[in-house]
Amino acid sequence: MPEVLPQPQRGDVFLRISAHLAERADIASALKAVADEIGEVIPFTHADLCLKDRPGWLTSYEVGIRTRWSRAQTRLSASPIRDLLTGKCEFMLCQDAMTDPRQTFPGACSEPIFNHKMRSRVHVLMKVMGEPVGTLNISHSTPGFYSMETVRHAQHIADLLSPYCHALHIAELAQRATLDGQEARAREERLRQGALELTQTLELEQQRIGMDLHDQTLADLTRLLRDVTGGTPAQEVLAARISDTITDLRRIIDTARPTLLELFGFAHAIGVHLERAVGEAPVEIEVVDRSDNAPDRLDQTTQIALYRIAQEAINNAARHADARQISVRIDPLPPNGLALTIQDDGVGLPPDLIRQSGLANIRTRARLIGAGLDVSGDKGTTLRITLGGAP
Repeated sequence: MPEVLPQPQRGDVFLRISAHLAERADIASALKAVADEIGEVIPFTHADLCLKDRPGWLTSYEVGIRTRWSRAQTRLSASPIRDLLTGKCEFMLCQDAMTDPRQTFPGACSEPIFNHKMRSRVHVLMKVMGEPVGTLNISHSTPGFYSMETVRHAQHIADLLSPYCHALHIAELAQRATLDGQEARAREERLRQGALELTQTLELEQQRIGMDLHDQTLADLTRLLRDVTGGTPAQEVLAARISDTITDLRRIIDTARPTLLELFGFAHAIGVHLERAVGEAPVEIEVVDRSDNAPDRLDQTTQIALYRIAQEAINNAARHADARQISVRIDPLPPNGLALTIQDDGVGLPPDLIRQSGLANIRTRARLIGAGLDVSGDKGTTLRITLGGAP
């Protein structure tokens, strides 16, 4: 058995432990800094701190021997010190951990015990404000090396380590959470950029199809219409059908390739679409641009996405809201942003209609261009999209 140190000398050791801890900013270096002092009080082959991490998992910091415990987190249910952290005991004293069922149960993460012959082991709780935050674990290769006197010394050391290590661990968790958040935002931005590029490619392909329809199919139908106009009654019926087909085809082409947007600008294109959406219905419509044509200065991908959002919102209002007034406003949003608001005085948007009315597409398009979206549907429906502006 190790010789018990005189009380004054042990006191000096504990003072030195406190002094070393005050100089450290991370747990690993703090444990290494006090390893010699711990060894003066309790000789060891291996020592580690095991701290509670995310729910059900433990993180370890080691000195003496480096094992898998510090290389990866361990499930509490598989840890040799699970009985201590689940409240089944206040301490653990093992004369030979290699044969102790508390340490080597089925499924236990106990390989280091066998690999490094950690036979005699002492485990005591680390507490902060009465709550367990982890354990101090000390091991020796000699069976039966530790006693209850060792447990008392280990508890004293654990009481010194607990507040320092808990504070450092909380700081590490906060830093990790910040990094995880940054990585998550970076991944989301990469996905957004990828989806935006895909959307842009699809938009260009849609426009190419619209141009092909305009240059070939629409031209062929127009020639056919000229050929059959003014003939027999059967030809007149055929001409009417061809004329209807041409009208529908022009609408499809305009949807696939927003020509009005290219030729006359955002506000004018929105006005035309609003007129077409309400058709002959007795609905008052209004388009007001107070932004000095700000949408026309956006890059093409963002401008078209904003136009598609406005189209979808106008279609929702015209088809589902039973509205008598629909207005579209474009306002500046200092310093360099804009706000697009589509408002109607209809029946509003109950939850089942929200799921069916194309708002999912609007949300997706808004997210892809980094736009803010706010929808309220209590009295009528107001949909507001914001781009840029002050955070």
